Amino acid sequence: MTEHLTGRISDPLIDPTAPPQANVEKLLVIAEALMLHNEQQHAGSGLAFEEFRRAAVLEDRVRQRTQDLEATLKLLNQANAAAEQARRDMAQALEAIEEGFALFDARGTLVMCNSRFCRALPDVKPLMVPGMSLRAYIHTCSNSEHLALPPGATPADWEEERLRHHRQRQVFNVELTGDRWLQVSEQHVADGGTVILQTDVTEIIRAERSERGRLLDNQARMIRATLEHLDQGVAIFDAARRLVGWNWRLAQLLALPSAALRQGRPVSALLRLVRGQFVLSREIAPRHVLDWLRGSRGRAPLSFEMRQASGVVLAVSGQEMPGRGFVISLSDVTRERMAIHAMLRANTTLEARVIARTEQLAEALARAERASATRARFVAAASHDLLQPLSAAKLFVTGARDDARQPALRDTLVKAHNALTSVEAILGALLDISRLESGGSEVEITPVDLGALLRQLTDEFAPSAAAKGLRLTILPCRRVVMSDATYLRRILQNLISNAIRYTAQGRVLIGPRRIAQGVRIQVHDTGPGISPEDQQAVFREFHRVNGSASAADGMGLGLAIVERACQLLNHPLRLQSRPGTGTCFSVDLPQAADHLRPAQPQMPPHIPVEPGENGGRIVLLVENDAELRNAMSQTLERLGVSVIEAENGEAALELLEELGIAPDVCLIDYQLGEGMSGVDLTQALFARHGALPARIITANRAPQIRAAARAAGLDIMWKPVSPEDLAAFVLADHAAAR
Repeated sequence: MTEHLTGRISDPLIDPTAPPQANVEKLLVIAEALMLHNEQQHAGSGLAFEEFRRAAVLEDRVRQRTQDLEATLKLLNQANAAAEQARRDMAQALEAIEEGFALFDARGTLVMCNSRFCRALPDVKPLMVPGMSLRAYIHTCSNSEHLALPPGATPADWEEERLRHHRQRQVFNVELTGDRWLQVSEQHVADGGTVILQTDVTEIIRAERSERGRLLDNQARMIRATLEHLDQGVAIFDAARRLVGWNWRLAQLLALPSAALRQGRPVSALLRLVRGQFVLSREIAPRHVLDWLRGSRGRAPLSFEMRQASGVVLAVSGQEMPGRGFVISLSDVTRERMAIHAMLRANTTLEARVIARTEQLAEALARAERASATRARFVAAASHDLLQPLSAAKLFVTGARDDARQPALRDTLVKAHNALTSVEAILGALLDISRLESGGSEVEITPVDLGALLRQLTDEFAPSAAAKGLRLTILPCRRVVMSDATYLRRILQNLISNAIRYTAQGRVLIGPRRIAQGVRIQVHDTGPGISPEDQQAVFREFHRVNGSASAADGMGLGLAIVERACQLLNHPLRLQSRPGTGTCFSVDLPQAADHLRPAQPQMPPHIPVEPGENGGRIVLLVENDAELRNAMSQTLERLGVSVIEAENGEAALELLEELGIAPDVCLIDYQLGEGMSGVDLTQALFARHGALPARIITANRAPQIRAAARAAGLDIMWKPVSPEDLAAFVLADHAAAR
C-alpha cells in the first residue's frame, strides 16, 4: 500500500485538463491515505497526535489551494468565453464591411480574412486560409486567370511590381478581366503586421471614364467651334505628320478644294498641292521648312512669310505640341504689308521734306542767331557810345548845378540831372538785357551778407518810398547766402523799385524767410495786383501792367532782367498775386557754409563831397573821349586836386616822364584806341612807380574785361561815372588803406 500511495503521490496532484470536482476528490483521497499511513507508522507512540494535527493543517492548506484554484479556473473560463465572443464579434464585423479584409502578422502569415477578400479572384479565394504567407498570396494572385496583365507584362513582372507596392505601402488599382477594377490598400499595424483592404472601384472608374469621354467630346466640339471662328487658317498634325484637325479658313487661304483636306492626310500631300503657288520670303529656304516638318531633332518655333503670284502675303507660324505633333497657322497680312510699304514710301518722302525743312530752319536759325548777335553787339556798342557823352553830360550838369546861384536855374539843372539819370537807368537796363540774352554775363558766386545788403537797400529806397507816402519795411536778416553780389543787388533793386512804383498807398514789405537749405526773400506790396492772364507777360521786355505809364516810370525791363538774372544764378523766382490784394515776388537763395566769409555787395557809396584843400594830390586821368575827359577834369578840379590829362597810354607815359612826377591816383579808361589798353597802362605805371591807387573806367561789361581787370588786381568804375564815385575814390585816404 505504501508503494501504491507513493506512486500515486508522485503523479501530479492537479490535472489542469480535468474537471474541478475530479481534482477535489483526488485531493481528498490523497489526504485520507496520508492520515492512514501516518497512524500505522506511529501507532502506540506519543507522536500520533502531532501527526494528526499536521494532517489537519495540511488538509486546510489543500482545501485553501483548492478554492484558489477553483476561482482561477473560473476567471480563466470567463476570459476564454470573452475572447471567443470577441472573436465572433470581430468576424461578424469583418463580414459586415463591404471591402475585402485580410490580416497578416509580423512574420507575413495570414491570421484571418473575411469572405469578401479575393472574391473577385475565384481561383485564389479557396487558397486563402490562416497560415498562408504574404509572398505566396501575391504569387497566387499574379498567376490568376482573372488578373488583366498590362500589355507586354508577364506574371513575374506583375508579381515584382506588386511586391514593390507592398514595400512602399501604397494605394493602387489592379485591373481585372471583364473591365473590372480593385483598389488595394496596405497599412501597418502596431505589432508589425499588415492589413490589406480590397475595394471594388469598377463603377467609379467606369463613371470617371464616361465623364472624361464626355468632357473630351465637349472640349473637341469647343475646339472645333473655336477653329472655325478664327480668321487664321489652322492645321493640326499628329506625331506621324498626318492631318487630324483644320478649319475652313485654311482651305480658303491656300485656295484648296474642301475634299483636299481630310482626316489622316499626310503633310507631304498637302505640300504637293500648294507647290508652285507661293514664294517663300528671303529669310528662309524651302529645305529649312522641310527639315522642320520632319522634326528629327525637335522643332523650335517657326515663323516666315510667303507671297502668292496675285500679291497675297501669308504669315506662317509653326509650333510643336506635346506628343511630337505640331500645329501650323496662316494669317493674311497683305493689307499690313501694303500699308508698311506705303508708309515706307511716305517716310522716304517725309524724310526728304523734313531734311529740306530742317535745312531751311537751320538757315533761318543761323540768320536769327546772326541777327540776335548783331543786335546784342549793336545794343552794347550803342549803349557804350551813348554812355560816353552821357557821362560827360552828367558831369557838366552836376558842375553847373553846383555852381548855379539862381534858384530857377538850379532847379532846371536838377531836372536835367534827373532826366539824365533816367536815361542812364534805361541804358543800364538795355545793357543788362543784352548781356543776359547773349550769354555774355559772367557771374561770381561768393558768400553774400544778406543783412548788410538789406540795410543798404533800406537806405537807398527809404526816401523814394517816403516821397510817395508809403511805409517801407525791410526786416533784418543774419543769413549768409551764395550768390553774385552785384546781380543779387540788381534783382532786389528791381523788385523793390517795381513794388514802390506800382503801389499808390499802403506799404511795401521785404522779409526773409527760412526754407530748407536756404533763405527765401519775399517782396510784398499793397498795389493793385496782377491778373492771372498777365502774370506771365510781366516778365517780357517792354511790358508794363499800366500801359499808360510814362518813360520816366521805366521801360518795362526790370522784371525781365530779374527773371533772366535768376535763371543765370539758378535762384528760383515765384510770383503770387490777385487783383486788388497786392503782389508778392519771392527769390530762393542757397545758404552759405558757416566757414565761408561773406562778400559785401558792390554799391555806389553815398559820400557827401565837399571841396577841400587838395591841391597837393595829383590825379592821372587817361580818357580817349575829349568831352568826357574835359567833364571829368572839371569835376576833379572842383574837388581841389591837380589833374594830369592824357588821351592814350603812350601820351600818359611820355607826359609823366617829361614832368618827372608820379601821380597819387590813377583814373584810366579801358578802351584807349589801337594802342595799349587801360590794364596794360596800369601795369606799366606799376612797373615804373610801384603800386598806385587806380581804377579802370569803362562802360563795356564784357566778361573778358572783368577777367582782365581781376587778373591785374584792379577794380572797375562803370560809366556813366557819378561825381560821388569820383570824389569817394579820389579823396579817399589810400595811404591808410595800404
